[in-house]
Amino acid sequence: MPSPFPGMNPYLEQDDVWHDFHDSFLPLARDLLNAQVGADYIVKIDEHVYIHDLAEDQRTLLGRADVAVAELSSSTPSHAAVGVLAAPVKVRLPVVDIERECFLEIRDRRNRQLVTVLELLSPANKTPGRDRDQYINKRNQLLATTVHLVEIDLLRGGPRMPFDNLPACDYYAMVSRVEQRHDAELWPLTLRDRLPEIPIPLRKPDADLRLNLQEVLDRIYDKAGYAKFIYEGAPVPPLTAEDAAWARTLLPTPA
Repeated sequence: MPSPFPGMNPYLEQDDVWHDFHDSFLPLARDLLNAQVGADYIVKIDEHVYIHDLAEDQRTLLGRADVAVAELSSSTPSHAAVGVLAAPVKVRLPVVDIERECFLEIRDRRNRQLVTVLELLSPANKTPGRDRDQYINKRNQLLATTVHLVEIDLLRGGPRMPFDNLPACDYYAMVSRVEQRHDAELWPLTLRDRLPEIPIPLRKPDADLRLNLQEVLDRIYDKAGYAKFIYEGAPVPPLTAEDAAWARTLLPTPA
């Protein structure tokens, strides 16, 4: 059965759930858009790579399992080499955490020129620091080009992206069309609002694609089996007392 919430499910915002939801959202969105797009475009997934230098007390807590790190670590010899001279000095190398965040691209099929970027924001994009700065720089670069930008924020935590007149909201979807810069279309949402169907612009005169955000969320919720484990704790960030009481009336009955 679908998510019990009418719109965004706040339990999906937990750290140990969000990464899975984020990585499930974009492939499904790609599939739904590919079913609509004609022969002139391709829809594909690309990724940002964030590299974090870890402090000494964090170096055994990488946070995310990473296949590349595991494969590199497994190549360490299991026995000492014979006949190798001892090095005169030992040094310590920096320990890093590599975080990958996916986004969608729509490109012209013939020349591969970028037409539209779709971003589902993650905690890394919203937490003040180098990752947020890196994302905002990329955002500003896109807004200075002839590329449409679709930005979806389904996280209550962290400061919003820069806007001149963003209304109060829990979540939003934003569509910035090349033809309308620097104005953008915005869908401000509260916790109790159904997620909207939004346009995904292409090049004129081609018609917009459509992406039903509620359909994407509900399909992922079912397929991932979130109902079995995400309700064991409280939403993070915490809900207001009024919203928490409302949310409890929607939660599935424990088996």
